[in-house]
Amino acid sequence: MTRGTPWKVIAAFAIPMLIGNFAQQLYNTVDSAVVGNYVGDNALAAVNTAMPVMQLLLALFMGIATGTGIRVSQYFGAKDKDKLSIVIGNCLTLTALIAVFTMVLGTVGTYPLLSLFNVPPEIIDWTAQYLQIIFLGIVGFLYYNILSGILRGMGDSLSALGFLLISTALNVVLDLWFVISFGWGVAGVALATVISQWISGILCYIKLSRMKDVFVISRDSLRLRRDVVVDIVKLGVPAGVTQMIFSFAMMAVMRLENSFGVQFITASSIVKRVDGYAMMPNFSFGMAMTTYIGQNVGARKYDRLKVGARQGTLLAIIVATTLTAAILFFGRGIMHIFTDTQSIIDQAMALMKILAAGYIAMAVIQCLGGVMRGAGDTVTPMMISIFTSVFTRVSLAYLLVHLSKSGENPIGRPDMIYVSLLITWLTGAFVNFLAYRYGRWRRKLPEDMHAVLEPVPAITMEE
Repeated sequence: MTRGTPWKVIAAFAIPMLIGNFAQQLYNTVDSAVVGNYVGDNALAAVNTAMPVMQLLLALFMGIATGTGIRVSQYFGAKDKDKLSIVIGNCLTLTALIAVFTMVLGTVGTYPLLSLFNVPPEIIDWTAQYLQIIFLGIVGFLYYNILSGILRGMGDSLSALGFLLISTALNVVLDLWFVISFGWGVAGVALATVISQWISGILCYIKLSRMKDVFVISRDSLRLRRDVVVDIVKLGVPAGVTQMIFSFAMMAVMRLENSFGVQFITASSIVKRVDGYAMMPNFSFGMAMTTYIGQNVGARKYDRLKVGARQGTLLAIIVATTLTAAILFFGRGIMHIFTDTQSIIDQAMALMKILAAGYIAMAVIQCLGGVMRGAGDTVTPMMISIFTSVFTRVSLAYLLVHLSKSGENPIGRPDMIYVSLLITWLTGAFVNFLAYRYGRWRRKLPEDMHAVLEPVPAITMEE
């Protein structure tokens, strides 16, 4: 990503990731669709209620993956084989330790967390069953995410995509087999997900083990080194803390959602599944921007940073706008995949329309946050996320619901939860723009880079 027209190389990197994110989203979509159609609406609500708990317990690991990806992209850009080998080796060992910790914490802590966040008794046992199976088999998920992140950090998003497509196809087959043929219900979709993720993780490891011309995994590189672990953690903890805070915020909002009953939880679950597809371009371009900036910083090609940041963000906005329009147009048909209950579909579609403009704002948030992280400033995106996810989203959700209480709605209007989310995204886009233009991430770069990054008025794809 250190050569060629910036928007073209960003797109070439992001598109396979977008397809990969689409495939990964199919894990949750197929799980939801199968249980919704063959077990019932309560099972659909249970599977989707499990997601914030998973994100909470895996947040710090995802931070470690972010820190590793940043260093991998920089050392790969600098062609430093020795440092690249040590970082990857230490990352593999660290992931093994995290896997053991997550298995124990996840299986033991499931019921207390679900009770804390007011999960209705009609679905709590199914939700706990799904989570405990996922956490017992979490090793496959962790290694797929860390190894595919390493591949992407070296510019190879196609291999990770291919492996993910294989495991996604397997997940679809196993979901249908376990639920329809064996009648295993929620446990069946959880087991199918675990098996599929193990396969994708193994395939990623085989690919990396053959790249001996780029890095070498040995007993020495696998030995944890304090300076390397501290460096990865220092880079990754802000992203991990961000994700953990975001997960806490989601669960606080989920507690509010749960107070409106199982039907609203089910409608909200469908929105979140569709929302996952609307968000895919934003996350893909955000990760692409982190890798693009990281590689060019490592190669000291600073003149490519500003142009790439502007072109990549504009491209992400165009893609997000197009996909959002398509989702709004075909939304009802998509929602019928999960349930035939018309009242739930009507409610889900109304919530989806509230969020529409926010997906464009999220394109700005993810891309400009990716620029800052790629340059080594992971603290600023973390602080922005804390401000928007906690102080804006959670407080505003509870406030708007409270203010909407009336004789007709004694506990408030549930759609106010989604209005608060839209306001959060719009606020986040504005603050990220200010941080990109004037923020501390520029100070992470050498002094001779500052003049190159002076703002220019026009946004164009032709530079």
